Amino acid sequence: MFILYIPATFCSDNQWMEFVEFATLSSLPNRQLGAEGLTASERMSHSVSKWVMMEDGKVAEGKERKDVFQAPPPVIMFSGSGLNSSKGLRRQKRDWVIPPINVAENSRGPFPQMLVSIRSDQDQDISIRYSITGVGADQPPNEVFNIDPVLGKMFVTKPLDREHRSSYHLRAHAVDMNGNQVENPIDLYIFVIDMNDNRPEFKNQVYNGSVDEGSKPGTYVMHLSAFDADDNTTANGMVRYRILSQTPHSPIPNMFTINSETGDIVTVAPGLDREKVSQYTIIVQATDMEGNLNFGLSNTATAIITVTDINDNPPMLTSRTFSGEVPENRVDVVVANLTVIDADQAHSPNWNAIYQIISGDQFGHFTIRTDPVTNDGMVTVVKPVDFEMNRSFMLKVAVSNQAHLASGIQSSLQSTADVTISVQDVNEPPYFPTNPKHIRFEEGVPAGTSLTTFSASDPDRLHMQSIRYSKLNDPADWLSINRTNGQIVTTGMLDRESIYVKNNIYEATFLATDNGSPAASGTGTLQIYLIDINDNPPALIPKESQICERMNKNVNGVNITAADADTDPNAGPFVFELPNFPTSIRRNWTISRISGDYARLGLRYQVYLEPGVYEVPIIVSDSGNPPLSNRSVIKVKVCPCDENGDCTTLGAVAAAGLGTGAIISILICVIILLSMVLLFVVWIKRREKERQTKQLLIDPEDDVRDNILKYDEEGGGEEDQDYDLSQLQQPDSLEHIISKPPGVRRVDERPIIPESQYPIRPVVPHPGDIGDFIHEGLRAADNDPTAPPYDSLLVFDYEGSGSTAGSVSSLNSSSTGDQDYDYLNDWGPRFKKLADMYGGGDDD
Repeated sequence: MFILYIPATFCSDNQWMEFVEFATLSSLPNRQLGAEGLTASERMSHSVSKWVMMEDGKVAEGKERKDVFQAPPPVIMFSGSGLNSSKGLRRQKRDWVIPPINVAENSRGPFPQMLVSIRSDQDQDISIRYSITGVGADQPPNEVFNIDPVLGKMFVTKPLDREHRSSYHLRAHAVDMNGNQVENPIDLYIFVIDMNDNRPEFKNQVYNGSVDEGSKPGTYVMHLSAFDADDNTTANGMVRYRILSQTPHSPIPNMFTINSETGDIVTVAPGLDREKVSQYTIIVQATDMEGNLNFGLSNTATAIITVTDINDNPPMLTSRTFSGEVPENRVDVVVANLTVIDADQAHSPNWNAIYQIISGDQFGHFTIRTDPVTNDGMVTVVKPVDFEMNRSFMLKVAVSNQAHLASGIQSSLQSTADVTISVQDVNEPPYFPTNPKHIRFEEGVPAGTSLTTFSASDPDRLHMQSIRYSKLNDPADWLSINRTNGQIVTTGMLDRESIYVKNNIYEATFLATDNGSPAASGTGTLQIYLIDINDNPPALIPKESQICERMNKNVNGVNITAADADTDPNAGPFVFELPNFPTSIRRNWTISRISGDYARLGLRYQVYLEPGVYEVPIIVSDSGNPPLSNRSVIKVKVCPCDENGDCTTLGAVAAAGLGTGAIISILICVIILLSMVLLFVVWIKRREKERQTKQLLIDPEDDVRDNILKYDEEGGGEEDQDYDLSQLQQPDSLEHIISKPPGVRRVDERPIIPESQYPIRPVVPHPGDIGDFIHEGLRAADNDPTAPPYDSLLVFDYEGSGSTAGSVSSLNSSSTGDQDYDYLNDWGPRFKKLADMYGGGDDD
């Protein structure tokens, strides 16, 4: 059985009353309790809070509960079945529910602070060790709670923070010295009691909201909220809101209120006017402890409320009348500027002005455009006005906003105005009533023919001005115009086939100028449609062709046609004929009609012509009235053909005008020319090979024998200065050196003695004399003792005729006794040969 000591400070009043009542009814029924002998029925008539369970299991009455707990802690006995029982089966008592232990957060100690004392009723018989497990004990956060393993007292070791963790669930264990469990584990629940240690915190320090101007009282504006980390089920976490101040105080200091529980801000008074106050700044305070300013903690935030604009101010024109003037025949000209004022927010739909012409412009000459920057109305001409038709305009205009006026707002009388537009007279240019003007004439009319009168009109009828005409553009220079009346006369023959005529139309431009100040001119275009006449004979197509020398069934001739610059009916169908002269034409050739525009030219049957080019005249006539004819010549190449009707290569050449003999001669000449070129190339190659085997002597200017060539020569030191290079000369050529004084002489330097005369080489030697010239030069060089070593046969391994030194083989050892050379065997393989030669004397 566990015995649990609980200090009163860790139990609430209700928990303590329930616990004492449960302990009294469950553990001590129907027997005398304490010295007074209190029964269960008597207990019910007394204050339960005054009865406590003492260590001896009796209930005693105290004056106050807290007074009782100032004494040593009470012992509360928990019924339960021990694991070690020496008796037989017995009735199992029901387990008691242990009330949770409440610990205030942020306690100042001292620590460790005892929470509860746990003891087993078997500790009188055996030694018991107590332990606790769970979060806060042996699980993170570790060592928040610990227990005396011998006495069973459980402590809290540090201040607790409910906002970090609000409760702990631990289990108490009792084991013997061998680690055997002697009691069932009991559950301990520790609740952290909240303290008001956190201020309400707003999510933002500045909140922005808006409300339309003119809103009625009770209109929702915005919402503010603050969070308190304390327990929201207690007063510590219950936040209340209130408005501390409002800036500005117009029209009254309290235009807004806030719901103390929800934080919703609403209007409480009318009179919001953006044109007077466009923004309010409100300081809101949030206080916990249900708004108790004496005990609660507070925080503040700023709410900025923007009064949004509505269209409660109609636009008003600054004047009831406006005026302007415009020159006639001008467009996109601003003739008047209408100014307007609007108190609503600038550049918003409530401020943007829209202008409308109500009356006075039935033909749509004007429009009013809004300046996006100034909001002014610009009266603009979009259709030219005529001074002769209207000298002035009286316009009625109205202005409104892009957005409709707010409910209950009426339009101002200053929303309409009168605009007077005066038209200025200017000198207008003459104009051609029919522009362009179309006329029809046959081509080929002679010069001087009058075509038409192209006259202009002056719109300035009141001025009675005169008009003069001139030619502005006449590409072919075929026309002229009368300066006074505009009559147009031809100056050349009109030709429909001219390059200046497009689609049978010739176009010319004329200028009409008045005598106003300043003078004005207008242009007019005259388009002449030229009717075709038969003035162009047809031309034969093609000009050249080819045909087989013998007609066959597959190839019947050459298709011919004609081209005519005229159009129908002055063009095709065409008539193709062969002339009567010369007579050989009709005797050898024939023309057969294929269609209206095509015919076929061919050789007559069983007619054979030599290959060649033949000029065949053909007469072509068109279908004009009267018809025009043209004698054309087509060049026809007659050639031998293959079975497909195509000219062969030889036949094409023959058809070009060359006979068989000429062709053979040309081929022979080509072969001879190629042979000569081949022989010349072979001769060049052979001569090149001879030059490589027998090269000519080098030119005198390129001869380097007259130059002293010194290469990287290095001296031999002081001991190598006296040497005689004469030993390097050939023995037969050393006589001239014996007479020279002693000393050192370099053999690569030319000796200072008369030189032999070498044969003179001709400037352009004959190939046949090259061999003789080389032999003469070689013989002269062999007999010349002064020739450099490189120009003769040099013997470099000559060491003289004899030596005063004896033979090396005559050397003998200076030792008089026998020498043992066997130790050479120990010196390695390199001395093995010497060891064999000198160490084996006994064997020899």
